Amino acid sequence: MTLDAWMTLAVVIASLVLLVRGTLPPPVVLLGATITLVVGGVLDPESAFAGFANPAPITVAALYVLARAVEITGALDPLLSRLLGSGEGQRSTRGLLSRLLVPVAGASAFLNNTPIVAMTAPQIASWAEQRGRSAAPLLMPLSFAAILGGVITSIGTSTNLVVSGLLVDRGQPPLGLFEMSRVGLPVALGGVALVVLLAPKLLPERHSSMADLKEQLREFSVDMRVVDDGPLAGLSVEEAGLRQLQGVFLVRIERTGHVIAPVGPGEVLSAGDVLSFVGNVDLIVDLQRIRGLASTEEHHLYGIDETRQAFFEVVLGASSQLAGSTLKDVGFRSRYDAAVLAVHRAGQRVESKLGQLQLRAGDTLLLLADSSFRQKWRESGDFLVVARIGGTAPARTRKAPLVLALTGLLVIVAGSGLLDILDAALVTTIALVATGVLTLREARDAVDLDVIIVIGAAFGLGAAMEQTGLASSAASVLLSAFSSFGAIGALLGVIVTTIVLTEMITNNAAAVLMFPIAYTAAATVGADPRSYAIAVAVAASASFLTPIGYQTNTIVYGLGGYRFSDYPRLGLPLTILVLVVTVGVVQYTMA
Repeated sequence: MTLDAWMTLAVVIASLVLLVRGTLPPPVVLLGATITLVVGGVLDPESAFAGFANPAPITVAALYVLARAVEITGALDPLLSRLLGSGEGQRSTRGLLSRLLVPVAGASAFLNNTPIVAMTAPQIASWAEQRGRSAAPLLMPLSFAAILGGVITSIGTSTNLVVSGLLVDRGQPPLGLFEMSRVGLPVALGGVALVVLLAPKLLPERHSSMADLKEQLREFSVDMRVVDDGPLAGLSVEEAGLRQLQGVFLVRIERTGHVIAPVGPGEVLSAGDVLSFVGNVDLIVDLQRIRGLASTEEHHLYGIDETRQAFFEVVLGASSQLAGSTLKDVGFRSRYDAAVLAVHRAGQRVESKLGQLQLRAGDTLLLLADSSFRQKWRESGDFLVVARIGGTAPARTRKAPLVLALTGLLVIVAGSGLLDILDAALVTTIALVATGVLTLREARDAVDLDVIIVIGAAFGLGAAMEQTGLASSAASVLLSAFSSFGAIGALLGVIVTTIVLTEMITNNAAAVLMFPIAYTAAATVGADPRSYAIAVAVAASASFLTPIGYQTNTIVYGLGGYRFSDYPRLGLPLTILVLVVTVGVVQYTMA
């Protein structure tokens, strides 16, 4: 390999390490990698940043606006209500999944699957809670069905549009709306059927953070500090009136590194003592009224107007600015005007001090905030889901038929070839603003800039792999490793490698890194490069093994109370099915 190829390889490896470890957000990693290659003389600026002028990121942005319109009008809510039913609390899980997953997969074929899951998951969790059911057997299948539906058409996921854009860069026409369906439809149908069959057997019953809170109110804890020179210092617990608090109980005292538990009524309080109380979260704010006590997490809990209080569950995504930081570091209380009451991770409440806890992607935070919190922060990008406990009504339901009509028109126009997908998506976006479904600001805020940056920057990294010969060398290594499988080995190697990468890094980055390798491998074995490109798109979306490989998996992680190990239970057989079906269809009908 040339020196440029070795430098590109080093940058790619460094990028993979940073993405896997989550040291920096994906947009920073991939944009930094591309800039490094420009500074190092491997790429010229035009090649490095050509991805931002490619149709792919522009189309993705337009489809984000459409998905936001569907969400804000609640266009899918009536369908979801009919699918779940009202008096069907005893309906079998398999029956519910049969009714629910096919429409979800169908909707995901034409709308971005992330907002679909973000809209429906809280409603399903609330429906299950009202009927005394666990939502766990429903929410992970919901995410998987949305992912499977996304591979049916070229607009189902941003990954498909990325691959289509990469084909355009090679001088080929973009993917047709239904060109992927020959592979994606069998994968989706087989995958949904497998999920319906196996989910009730393989997924254990879990409980969400709110369900746990309601069932174990006395387990929630909050720490208060005895104020220096306050009226409580020097008094016994009983004299201070801390034994007769209604609904809140003093369970321990931490004093200069020593823990006193249980706490007797004659225990004398000292300035600086940290008192741990347990009780009903509705009564935690009452502790603020006790003179001589101050919350150790005062910047999280103090000052919320009790007349406008509401509970919210929020889920942190991999690109959230909060991931990797503590509540104290980000000044959560002052930044969001919300109090963090509990953090749940992998279905378990985190018991450490909230202000010192390092947050992770997938964490579910239970908040006490002003009732306008969801309106203010659901588009911030810090939270994948902002769900008010008890639900919220869509603000513009009268516009829902118009949104559905425009969505259908986009599919007809793009599918018939009257307009290409980019033009159809842009016209739809303009129509949504012109008809008042969305304001211009709402349309702008709907676009996930992190995804757009990842796509645009990753194109430059892929161009470097191609221009330096690194893709050709990697394809040779891949073909050698799978040579014992014959002609089918090249395709098998491409798909397996893509699946492994997409579980470790973002699906778009995995697709961009694997595309030049797959394209070269197809040419080497005399196969159709477009069929290999479609295989990469399908495999890059086949993220079923972890809660962090795909955004929809992260959304349901906390809401379903799942543990990390729950995902491979159902995800591994589903991944094997996707692998087998994709290899079979591509190899014997398309290659």
